[in-house]
Amino acid sequence: MSMGGNVANLAEILRSALILDVRDRAVLAERLLASLDDLSEEEAEGLWAEEAARRLVEYRAGRARSVEAHEVASRAAKLIS
Repeated sequence: MSMGGNVANLAEILRSALILDVRDRAVLAERLLASLDDLSEEEAEGLWAEEAARRLVEYRAGRARSVEAHEVASRAAKLIS
């Protein structure tokens, strides 16, 4: 379920979506998120594995940084309080 050759199509869809008014973007986002509920456990695990691999590549290339667990927990606590 990789983007592969569809990167140009995805970029065009994203450009089109971003010019929608805020209500239409919200509806689109809600429907896209709801569509993820239909994924099988295997599909979801595969997507997470792809994302983890992508993040590792970004980290190793110096385009992402690590964040210590206590900092993540602190930020999360602030968001939910």
